[in-house]
Amino acid sequence: MDVVRVMESLAEQGVTVLLKVDAEHMRDATKPWTFVASGAPLRDDLLVRADAVSLEACLEVCLPRLREFGLVISD
Repeated sequence: MDVVRVMESLAEQGVTVLLKVDAEHMRDATKPWTFVASGAPLRDDLLVRADAVSLEACLEVCLPRLREFGLVISD
């Protein structure tokens, strides 16, 4: 999966995406990755968020949810 292309695809549809990796959580091995998506295509100021052990794990949780809201995401 081309993560840059996924992020660009979401941005083109009006979604703001925040990716974060926390060094302290990485040292502690406690879900250092965070993915948050928000913006106009998501209703009622909804946030789609996941905290996980890897970026891939975040995407596995969030991308299906974003597709449920009608967003088109290329893999």
